[in-house]
Amino acid sequence: MHAPGVHPAHADRRRGVAVLRLHGHDVAQYVWEPGLPLSASPRPYLHPVRTLAGVTVTDAAPDSHPHQFGISVAAPDVDGRNFWGGRTFVAGHGPAWLDNHGTQRHQRWLRRTNTELEHTLEWTGPRETTLLREQRSITCRPVNETAWALSIRTRLTNATDRPLPWRTPAALGRVGAGFGGIFWRGPAFAGTARVLSPVGADVQHVHGHTAAWVAVSGADRDDRPWTVLFTPADETTARDRWFVRARDYLGVCSSLAWDEPLLLAPGETVGRHVAAVVIDGVVSSATAAELADRARSAA
Repeated sequence: MHAPGVHPAHADRRRGVAVLRLHGHDVAQYVWEPGLPLSASPRPYLHPVRTLAGVTVTDAAPDSHPHQFGISVAAPDVDGRNFWGGRTFVAGHGPAWLDNHGTQRHQRWLRRTNTELEHTLEWTGPRETTLLREQRSITCRPVNETAWALSIRTRLTNATDRPLPWRTPAALGRVGAGFGGIFWRGPAFAGTARVLSPVGADVQHVHGHTAAWVAVSGADRDDRPWTVLFTPADETTARDRWFVRARDYLGVCSSLAWDEPLLLAPGETVGRHVAAVVIDGVVSSATAAELADRARSAA
């Protein structure tokens, strides 16, 4: 059943998949009931995400990191539970396989259309204990003939009666590994990826720093160029640091915490909001800055 006046997302009738459409194009699939192994920390994700010309700008379950899926909300350590997938970083030891993987489960649709998705989720630990309750919204909007904007907003509430620490491997001693939050796994690409930001035109300038936007450009195996631009869409998110990787694989994450744990009190809610612009072609820094401004205004 859908709420009155809410029409189902476009007709991909496979269980657990909603399709977002703009101008007659399928621009993204949201897999909200994924059939994933527990070792991957099952969670909803967006994949494939495509440009208006049909170039895929995400990857899912690649051989090198089979626990990474398109665009998702993922956390390496919430009170010792792994909502990222794969191995867990253990202080003084390094990455290790632990029986601590959590699951994000869809609870209820609040809105579901061709361009807007909003639902509630529960984050449960390996023993089915609910740690977090989440309200997540995903929207898509046209920008111009070659670009569209994707907005992802999450509100996470501590569902326990005790403080919950959200940690990254960086907080446990792995230098630079401050990932965890709204994370994009980029596609396999031809040639060399290009990273732009207002604080510098390579990874080292933006990784671990704040910036008004980050843009990554590449080309697919048919040499079709693409760019994905990320920008914080509210003041709180703008204070978060970026995790950016362009060696071995492409990844961008607006990090909810970097090298200090984020402690959620019982009942406390934290929110984050990231907008992305999915673009056919490569853009200049000036164009990227303009698109980031437009995406923030529309988010």
